[in-house]
Amino acid sequence: MFTGIIEDVGTIAAINKMSGRWEFSVRTSISLAEIALGDSIAVDGVCLTVIRLGSDTFYADASLETLGVTTLSGKAVHDPVNLERAMRMDARFGGHIVMGHVDAIGVVEAIRKAGDSTQYTIGVPGEVARYIVSKGSIAVDGISLTVNEQNDRSFTVNIIPYTASKATVGLKVAGDRVNIETDILGRYVEKFLTADRKSGVDLDFLYTHGYLRGK
Repeated sequence: MFTGIIEDVGTIAAINKMSGRWEFSVRTSISLAEIALGDSIAVDGVCLTVIRLGSDTFYADASLETLGVTTLSGKAVHDPVNLERAMRMDARFGGHIVMGHVDAIGVVEAIRKAGDSTQYTIGVPGEVARYIVSKGSIAVDGISLTVNEQNDRSFTVNIIPYTASKATVGLKVAGDRVNIETDILGRYVEKFLTADRKSGVDLDFLYTHGYLRGK
């Protein structure tokens, strides 16, 4: 599990494109003494497993399935990537629950200044947009952000200068693709509400027991 608070902007040092997987070598300023084989690291929001270490790089595999549903398939050597190690149980929780399991690829549709911040409008598939709510949390390339506005095809987020300087979002231009992970809590709620009625958990149950109001 991750929090969406980026630790480092690393660089793709090499890509070994094999028939069944791609092996990424990622250069990072994170101390490799603090990275162990088998560790999970989110690379642009995609949870990958460290398979070996170099002098200033770590290596991680991406399966064909992962490549097919994330922006990793479009990466090239020297490309910058957001990096976050898996959360420690004794650490402060600064963002929101991020699983590193990308729901869809979004497209940056527009970028405009909004005071000292920059507002990004990102288009997403309709089946993913349903899980995005105004003032809720969303991960864009692994960055924990707050949704300003949303509709059935896009959403907007505001990026403050600090965030832009500490992650790759400040380098994005209109037309760029980004990894999108919606808030997992919304998916759990939907699962409960659409489960077999025998489970006893439905809208009537929630209203009856005071979890919802206004029926």
